[in-house]
Amino acid sequence: MRTSRWFAASAFVLAATSVSAASIGSFSPYRLSEIDKTISADDFQGRGVNTPAETKTVNYIVDQFRSAGLQPGGDLVNGQRRWTQDVPLLQSDWTAAPQVTLNLGNGQSLPLTQGDQISLRAPMNGQTALNLSNVPLLFVGYGVSAPERNWDDFKGQDVKGKLIVVLVNDPDFEGGEGDFGGKAMTYYGRWTYKYEEAARRGAAGVLIVHETAPASYGWNTVKNSNTNTMFDIVRQNPAGEHTAFESWIQLPLAEQIFTASGLNFAQAKEAAKRRNFQPMPLKATLSASGQAKVATITSHNVVGLLPGKKYPNETLIYSAHWDHLGVGRPDANGDNIYNGAVDNATGIAHLIEQGRRFALEPRPDRSVVFLAVTAEEKGLLGSEYYATHPIYPLATTVGVLNTDSMGVWGPAKDYSISGTAKLGLLDDLIAAGKAEGRTFTPDPHPENGGFYRSDHFSFAKQGVPAISFKPGLNLAKGGIARGEALDADYTTKRYHQPDDEFNPQWDFRGMAQDANLLHIVGEKLANSREWPNWSEDSEFRAARDRSAADRGAAAPAPAAVPAPAPAPPPASPQKGSERG
Repeated sequence: MRTSRWFAASAFVLAATSVSAASIGSFSPYRLSEIDKTISADDFQGRGVNTPAETKTVNYIVDQFRSAGLQPGGDLVNGQRRWTQDVPLLQSDWTAAPQVTLNLGNGQSLPLTQGDQISLRAPMNGQTALNLSNVPLLFVGYGVSAPERNWDDFKGQDVKGKLIVVLVNDPDFEGGEGDFGGKAMTYYGRWTYKYEEAARRGAAGVLIVHETAPASYGWNTVKNSNTNTMFDIVRQNPAGEHTAFESWIQLPLAEQIFTASGLNFAQAKEAAKRRNFQPMPLKATLSASGQAKVATITSHNVVGLLPGKKYPNETLIYSAHWDHLGVGRPDANGDNIYNGAVDNATGIAHLIEQGRRFALEPRPDRSVVFLAVTAEEKGLLGSEYYATHPIYPLATTVGVLNTDSMGVWGPAKDYSISGTAKLGLLDDLIAAGKAEGRTFTPDPHPENGGFYRSDHFSFAKQGVPAISFKPGLNLAKGGIARGEALDADYTTKRYHQPDDEFNPQWDFRGMAQDANLLHIVGEKLANSREWPNWSEDSEFRAARDRSAADRGAAAPAPAAVPAPAPAPPPASPQKGSERG
């Protein structure tokens, strides 16, 4: 780890604060810090899925859960619970860098370098070989088909056998004519949706044009997240969810393609914001070849349990993902370990210490599950597997409190959640925060699509009330200005990059403060007869209500305020995806 480089890279050096500061509600900043430091160290090799680092990480979490006083809560084998849940995944790796060539249609042939001009994912369509020869390109705007919003970018165009070029985010992100929530991204804006829609229509593949603002992250994040090992849940028909060619391209390359076709990219983008947009054939064709090593592997969710004393069949879940990007492409300094100290060693530190706090207190009425999931960075796969193969019935799962990338910059006056949603679970969080003298701040950047990028989304799709907690940016030291600056600095310089490394001057008192708030909410739910639900107008309400009879006489209460979560498309969104 290169801690000194972290300081050199950041314009926002934190004032040293002792992590051994007094505990906050029995949550020790020191313990949180030590766990984070341990599992984000270089010897954990970035916690890559299906690597020796997975075994090391899983064993560490199991040991911590056991020492905290939890019981095994995973798969039932021969009448005994294991500490883990097996998660079968499809794994795909390029055996060598794929060869990609663009014929611009003006006599110019342009080889594309993996990770520089293009980031091409190893195939997840069940095939081991990629062979495309002079496939035509077609610009289809944002690649969205949303009949309920009177929007169709395809206009009946047959895209079978073609490579579609699409923009990231929603048609009205920059002021279009759509009904997509304005700056608040809907699921239609996520890159996962664009890949899925292309597969449904039989396209040969997708080229997503990267732009930092609508993507909410820079090219380094795209490169680091898409040129390494790919995973997916095991599907009966993987080609129904994935095309052979799933990629991102740099904006200058897109502009070059459009210019060679006699078009102006900026003008084409403006046209794509309008309902009357028509697909635009491009003169360029693309050829690509590559060989992948594809296998079915077994990864693991780690599951700790505290059985309830009165209602053991009713379950509250605390969740966080243990994985990060592992070992990948070296950065400019030669560092190739993606440590994931914030994303998401912090969440695992919280999960372990939350389990310890519950185990030290009188046993709650309802069971509490502490779920450390795998492969979040590959598309929320561990949480999706649990949510579709639950160990504890979802109908009697009270709710999910997820933590992903917690705060390391000290106490905050506020707190938030990823994305926007209306549900009783949020009302409980707001009430608990108010009692603690803290303020709920709605997600300041709903355009980032945060609601679809953390593990709570896997549960929401099944109707389970679920939120992903976010630390506040109104810091006790420096206020909103400092919080926003530090957050932006992290996203630019460390998010999904080797520089997401532990820093000994981080201030974990804020994490302890947030853990205490989440404990107050969970303790209340675990000792009540409350069944939180989604608001009447939520797209997740119907799925929850269908299981109401399984919850007995405790009728689900309608939820209250903030802004509604934008509806995902009717076609099943299989992946919400990680922050990146």
